[in-house]
Amino acid sequence: MPVPNNNVAASVRKGSIHKAPGTKSTKAASKKKDEEECVDTGDGWDEWSHGKALIKPPDQLELTEAELKEEITRILTANNPHAPQNIVRYSFKERSYKPTVAVDQMAVHFVLEGSLLHQDSDEARRLRAKEGLPEETATVDTGAEPDEEKPETPATPLEDGGEAEEAGEEDRPDSVASKIDKKEPKLTNQFNFSERASQTLNNPLRERSCQTEPPPRSNFSATANQWEIYDAYVEELLKQEKNKEKQKAVPSKKDNDKSKKKMMLMETQSDDIGKVGKQASILERMVNQNTFDIIAQDFKYYEDESDEFRDQEGTLLPLWKFQYDKAKRLSVTALCWNKKYQDLFAVGMGSYDFSKQGRGMLVFYSLKNSAFPEYIYPTSSGVLCLDIHEKHSYLVAVGFYDGCVAVFNLKEEGLEPVYKSTAKTGKHTDPVWQVRWQDDDMDNNHNFYSVSSDGRVVSWTLVKNELVFTDIIRLSLNGAVSEGPEGAQQPNIACGTSFDFHKQIDYLFLVGTEEGKIHKCSKTYSSQFLDTYDAHSMAVDAVKWNHFHPQVFISCSSDWTVKIWDHTINTPMFTFDLNAAVGDVAWSPYSSTVFAAVTTDGTVHVFDLSINKYEAICQQPVVAKKKTKLTHIEFNPIHPIIIVGDDRGYVTSLKLSPNLRKKPKSKKGQLPQGPEVEVAKMEKLLSLLREPEQNTV
Repeated sequence: MPVPNNNVAASVRKGSIHKAPGTKSTKAASKKKDEEECVDTGDGWDEWSHGKALIKPPDQLELTEAELKEEITRILTANNPHAPQNIVRYSFKERSYKPTVAVDQMAVHFVLEGSLLHQDSDEARRLRAKEGLPEETATVDTGAEPDEEKPETPATPLEDGGEAEEAGEEDRPDSVASKIDKKEPKLTNQFNFSERASQTLNNPLRERSCQTEPPPRSNFSATANQWEIYDAYVEELLKQEKNKEKQKAVPSKKDNDKSKKKMMLMETQSDDIGKVGKQASILERMVNQNTFDIIAQDFKYYEDESDEFRDQEGTLLPLWKFQYDKAKRLSVTALCWNKKYQDLFAVGMGSYDFSKQGRGMLVFYSLKNSAFPEYIYPTSSGVLCLDIHEKHSYLVAVGFYDGCVAVFNLKEEGLEPVYKSTAKTGKHTDPVWQVRWQDDDMDNNHNFYSVSSDGRVVSWTLVKNELVFTDIIRLSLNGAVSEGPEGAQQPNIACGTSFDFHKQIDYLFLVGTEEGKIHKCSKTYSSQFLDTYDAHSMAVDAVKWNHFHPQVFISCSSDWTVKIWDHTINTPMFTFDLNAAVGDVAWSPYSSTVFAAVTTDGTVHVFDLSINKYEAICQQPVVAKKKTKLTHIEFNPIHPIIIVGDDRGYVTSLKLSPNLRKKPKSKKGQLPQGPEVEVAKMEKLLSLLREPEQNTV
């Protein structure tokens, strides 16, 4: 704001300064004052009418017109300039003094704490009632004297006024005499506030530390000179030249060429990785065992104690779940345990759907590492069956959907089979549904059998570098037929879907067909069947001999039934309806009366004929999704677990509860003697069913 340099305002009226009105005077004095003021104002007006001269103090600055017209801006803020900016408070948390950022900028100029109450308020009435004061003394509390209550006294001489004042003092409640006679009541504080503070105990800080043994250290130092670098480059050039020379040499077969190229790449790229491959696999198993430690503990030690209260029924405890990301869209078409390494099993991947045929895969898993397969062999056609050699566990026979059979050797490097049938070497023309290893022949050559939908049961012998085939039998609807003199094939071919060889009688085997019949055949008689059983109304999915009893075998089909047979009788001994298509069935390796089956509704059925001849003692769904179908089941040869495969590429391992693996009780003084007890247990069941027939005969 511009500051005007004007001294006119400094002039003050003389009358207003020298003759100020009195504050406490009578009416006569006030009239006299007014008259004096009127005289003063008249004198001042005469002085104002004359010219006035500017009076400057001697120390005033001489300013130019520009400086006088200059505007000086002053900004007013709410900050208190006298507020301290360096207040420090003690922090109990950090145990040190910390400056406070927030500073109170408010300045208090005047504070008055009073205890006045309005005379008409409720609190004032309650207070008067409490103290017992009359209504007339209420004016003491208010502290104010209204003008209406003052008595009107006429203007009298001073003598009369003195008497009036004495009379008024007696009547007025605020007179000095009344104050002496009546004590002023003390008002209570309506806001009874008391400030209290307490300080809590800060827990002392404690430091804990531990010291471990330092890991072993070794100092290594080396120098890299020019000649060392040169030598390394020379060695690399020599390796590359050797590889080029190997590639120039043309091999006899294309398959060998591909495998050699892969081997060359492996030599150059994974020299260092190969050195630590075994150690890395051991470390991977250790990590997985720590990750799934709870499952490993359950597999080894857990026993379901609730079986004692289940009335001879049992349960299945889920353990590991095996899966491979690249085989998710494939179905599990075959399962087989390794007889030598009981934690290793093979899984065949393919598809049972004719319209979804394509690639396949052969995968090997171990119970010691459920996260990733031990061996992976991708195949061009879907795998439908496989079998691991009992004595030479590295040999695996595989049957494919395109009719080929092959043998993989786990010891050999590379992804291709060491033996594979072709159209020239007598491969099947239809899918191969089952393969089984047999004992070596007279020349100590390995051999296995296969059955296919083209009606042929073929024996394959591993001779040097090729497979030699021999047709054992040809299936037909009328009976077994051998090839004619001109090699022409007879009509009415029966499609073989499964087969199994007798455990003790070497030449005896069973063949299940797509028409639902089971043929008992012999290796020595290729012209006719030994016997035929009208087993099922649909295709026979599996047929298996009992591990203990030489006369009993089991079969299952998509007609929802599982049947147990005595091969000397053409009618089934037991028939079980499972209310869904049965994908596979398996005998247990520890009991002659226990078997398990899987159905397409995702349920595992476990039977024990010695406990219940009519119903399963365990029916448990084991799939995560309702539409998932179970395809195969296998018992572990030693451990009390089973593995189950489904059509989504998953393999689930399950542990049998104690009720599902009961052993026969030994009599006093006698110890159970292995297989003989199991044979007697099954024979006892069969005798109950044979007695009525023998009586009728």
